[in-house]
Amino acid sequence: LGAAMLCASLGIANDPRPDHAQYIDNWLHALAYDPKYIFLAASQAQKAADFLHSLQPVAQM
Repeated sequence: LGAAMLCASLGIANDPRPDHAQYIDNWLHALAYDPKYIFLAASQAQKAADFLHSLQPVAQM
């Protein structure tokens, strides 16, 4: 999730790969066990993405 957030914010295209289906299947199993898990995972992914963005120097114009 964090990688998807970073790619989206940086405008990087994310081409599907063969292993994406297995990755999504793992998420579906986790969500079947606990449907609220996506909110925790998304929150943590956003915090990680925000942290990585904070490490970048501010562009001066």
